[in-house]
Amino acid sequence: MKTLFVTIIILLCHCYSYAQKNDSIPRKNISISRIIESPKIDGILDDAAWEGAEIATGFVEREPNNGRPIPDSLHTEVKIIYDDLGIYFGAVMNDPDPDKIMKELTERDDIGADDFFFVLLNGYNDRQQSMQFIVTAAGVQYDAKMTNMREDSSWNAVWYSGVKINETNWVAEIFIPYSELRFPRKNIQEWGLQMEREFNRARTRYSWSPIDNAKGSYSIYDGEIHGIENIKTPTRLSFQPYVSSYINNYDGKTTVNYNGGMDLKYGINDAFTLDLVLIPDFGQARFDETVLNLSAFEVQYNEQRPFFTEGTELFTKGDLFYSRRVGGAPTGQVVLNEGEEIVNYPGTVDLINALKISGRTDKGLGIGIFNAITKRTFADISTPTGDIRKELVEPFTNYNILVLDQRFGDNSSISLVNTNTMREGHFRDANATGAYVNLTNKNNTWNYSASAEGSWVMEEDLKFGSELQAAIAKISGKNRLEAGVDLRTDDYDINDLGYLAQTNYARYFGYYGYRFLQPKGFLNNMFLNFNLRHLRRLDPDLFSTVLFNFNSSFTTKNFFNFGGGFETTFIESNDFYEPRVPGWHVKVPAYYDQWLYFGTDYRKRFSFEAVVDWYKYDEKGRGRLITNFGPNYRFSDKFKLNFRTNVELSDKEQGFVNIIDNDIIFGQRNRNTVVNSLGGNYIFNNKTALNLAFRHYYTEVEYFQFYNLEENGDLTTNPVIDNIYDTTYNSWNLDLRFSWWFAPGSQLSILYRNAIDSFTREANQDLTTNFRYLFEQPQVNNLSFRLTYFLDYNRIKNWFNPAVAAQNNPIRNPKMEMGL
Repeated sequence: MKTLFVTIIILLCHCYSYAQKNDSIPRKNISISRIIESPKIDGILDDAAWEGAEIATGFVEREPNNGRPIPDSLHTEVKIIYDDLGIYFGAVMNDPDPDKIMKELTERDDIGADDFFFVLLNGYNDRQQSMQFIVTAAGVQYDAKMTNMREDSSWNAVWYSGVKINETNWVAEIFIPYSELRFPRKNIQEWGLQMEREFNRARTRYSWSPIDNAKGSYSIYDGEIHGIENIKTPTRLSFQPYVSSYINNYDGKTTVNYNGGMDLKYGINDAFTLDLVLIPDFGQARFDETVLNLSAFEVQYNEQRPFFTEGTELFTKGDLFYSRRVGGAPTGQVVLNEGEEIVNYPGTVDLINALKISGRTDKGLGIGIFNAITKRTFADISTPTGDIRKELVEPFTNYNILVLDQRFGDNSSISLVNTNTMREGHFRDANATGAYVNLTNKNNTWNYSASAEGSWVMEEDLKFGSELQAAIAKISGKNRLEAGVDLRTDDYDINDLGYLAQTNYARYFGYYGYRFLQPKGFLNNMFLNFNLRHLRRLDPDLFSTVLFNFNSSFTTKNFFNFGGGFETTFIESNDFYEPRVPGWHVKVPAYYDQWLYFGTDYRKRFSFEAVVDWYKYDEKGRGRLITNFGPNYRFSDKFKLNFRTNVELSDKEQGFVNIIDNDIIFGQRNRNTVVNSLGGNYIFNNKTALNLAFRHYYTEVEYFQFYNLEENGDLTTNPVIDNIYDTTYNSWNLDLRFSWWFAPGSQLSILYRNAIDSFTREANQDLTTNFRYLFEQPQVNNLSFRLTYFLDYNRIKNWFNPAVAAQNNPIRNPKMEMGL
């Protein structure tokens, strides 16, 4: 591994000279002027501020016909102005038939069948990260951070917009305060700028600065804004206090509790921000989609808590940070004395507070600091005398992350990430560090990447593990290529603050892809992808698998989507994870898998998606069939429903069951799983919505043969094992939520939640018996209220000086308030 690592570093250093900024890509630019009085944000560009404003025009089609000029019937022009408060955009978008403009109402941060206009602003002008602001023709806002083509829509900004549909066009008017942007502290600013318009009737998109889809990432084609000079930005300090109340009924017992806390954001300067949450409350976060996990690996659930999803792009570099570890399940084990029993083992740990500091210098150095502290957590244990004693299962714990990320060139970076977990007392501590290099050559045609990571876990002894990765990829033209290697040692362990499944492997992979760059024939686009992967156990060396995968996707000019693929392992594989004991493996027969999918045009009132996926193993009767079907119906621009059903039928699968008297027991089983989900939205207006989310997960597992695992990976029949492993599991979740965004950044949310689950050591229950047993279980019925209110420091300050407020503060300016 050392030799490989040194070779990788030498090659990357050689490639560095090719990763400098490419000035050959022409950059469109516009120079804008300062205004004295801010305009009214209402979608009507009749204020004096817009007179004489510079106009951005010359939009070009981005997709599907890349590079074609926008037709005269869709002529688009955007006026741009600025002051000491922020930057303003007024977009006028012609439409030959304004009555047909698509304007579905959705919740904030969601886009349906809509025309929309958006702005991308990059304060550092490094062509790598931009802030995205979208407003639909229905007046709905959507914002996100865009980092090298990755979109983080969990980021929420406070900005202002208004739209109006006229006889020949529609207008979008936007004001973005400087508090929502990041830029260096300089007298003369030069920002990256991109603007786009979606014309949804024809599913075409037009960009202000032309984009060549043949090479490079989208962000390298940003234009530039000039003319922003000597701005005196207001103090970036905001508070978001909240109050909440929960009425909870579980198993016939009702409790009521009240909470209060606050989020705080402080702009240390124009580039760095402190984000702090005090006394957090995540009780209204979306439910987890729980499953019956029979695999060798922990289930990785999505993060649902806003603080941990918003603005975390620096902290997720290198995948060393899995935020569910903070406040997740306790790590300690309970030691029971004779006659004792666990009464309550908590599923989560309470968070005391958390903070993030992040930003970037004018030299492109990104710095991120994360810290969180969790409480001591105890399990309740009943003693033979009937008393309840408590045992510590998670001590007072401090979590830390430090990130340094230096950007250069158009799309290159070098990063260092360190995560640290410190627990009180004798509980384990951990540290992980990663170094990452990502280089793109001057012509944006080739990408080179490498990383080295190490983990240190301190319990009774120090355990060290490492991972090395390297890859090279052709990222331009119709033909794309990639090849790489990934080595991970057995002792590599980042699970105290990250997520890790497989270890102790060497993985080699290659990829070839072919795509259309322009529509051809009846197709708007086509993607053909070929993947080859070889996996081995690292120590001691053992062949695991060779896997070939082909997948494809097509979109017709009528926007019908379809595709399919094929996958096979060619020969018998060795699985060294399923036995759950280091050094052992189990043989798995070769398989082939084929699938088809298709989906209709989502712009229609009725649309649907369908998938059929069939695995067949080189073993009689063993296979798996997966089907997905998802119809959607839009009753009106305010009301829509969607349904999803997933059915998975697995016959004669083999998996780990237990370890008995040092024998590793496997079982042959049939497993049937059905998941039904229903979602719905009724949108009263662009600030008020009613949302339904329902999911029922059902799975049954029936065993009919047991085996002993032999050292050579074979399975031999064990006829004496009693079948106590059949299982039926249900998970039922229903959320009904009312949301009212009554002011920018301020929300009232009312949530009703119902949750039940059931687990029984039986299979083959009929439908009636299954649901009767499910609804006999204790269930959660919860009604919660949460009110958050956004307070800007400048607004609070100006409360005491109304005259200044009316002139200078966009939130207090009567013109601005009318346009919210």
